Amino acid sequence: MTLGSSPGGVYNPDVVEHRHLPDAEKLSILAALILLAYALARFINVPVNDIEIQLPGMFINFQLNVRTIVAFLVAGITAAGADWLLKSHPRIEGHHTIEHWILPGITAWVIGLPIFQLPPGLSWWLWFFIGGTLLILVMVAEYITIDPDDIRQPIAAAGLTAVAYALLLVLSITVKDAGVRLYMLLSAVVLAVGAISLRTLHLRLHGRWAFLFSLVIVIIVAQITAAIHYLPISPVSFGLILMGLAYGLTGVIANLANGVSLNRAVVEPGSVFIIILITVIWLR
Repeated sequence: MTLGSSPGGVYNPDVVEHRHLPDAEKLSILAALILLAYALARFINVPVNDIEIQLPGMFINFQLNVRTIVAFLVAGITAAGADWLLKSHPRIEGHHTIEHWILPGITAWVIGLPIFQLPPGLSWWLWFFIGGTLLILVMVAEYITIDPDDIRQPIAAAGLTAVAYALLLVLSITVKDAGVRLYMLLSAVVLAVGAISLRTLHLRLHGRWAFLFSLVIVIIVAQITAAIHYLPISPVSFGLILMGLAYGLTGVIANLANGVSLNRAVVEPGSVFIIILITVIWLR
């Protein structure tokens, strides 16, 4: 912590700037453990189990393999590791950490998808490095957001929001490119959109939970996902549409919940969504 100055720029010894950062050793151990698990999983051969479920009017068939198991295990380990890391924050007393598990867990899960799909080579190592860097940045940002008096808290919250929607884009592109069936694609998208919208709304609403609003966003995005799944669009366009829609809905809801008028609430999210749609049309 360092002494700061008043808003007018006059030095004030009573103003304290909080600049806490996570323990570098704990952070590096956690990141190394997660990336090592993904790297080793490529060399583990376990028989694939086909799981078949017959539902009224629907037959579900999916494969349970080591990659699926590792992806969810790593997400759980990351959430537990985030709790372990955040408990060392000097101002953690009386503060729950559960909201800080969401994005690290989603990050660990999403970065594993390209790691499993990319062939060994330069692109694999590049994404491996990018994924590890993203994971560390998310952990650091979550650590900073614990303290509302930290002068970097608004920047950290904005960074978490940006990373969250970037992860949604990567996830949407990856599952679409994999050519999975609609119910599997919907499961992944619904899980990611639900978690990301819940966390970003929590950040933008200053600590208030918005479960109902998140559910509304999930339902709308799921409907649009099902509608565009069979359209002849590229995985990149597919991912951009879902990211823009989720971001736009979250932005409008957050603005309205913060007391912004409807006309003003739709300007920024709507502008971003329109730009994304123009990009999608141009990419075609």
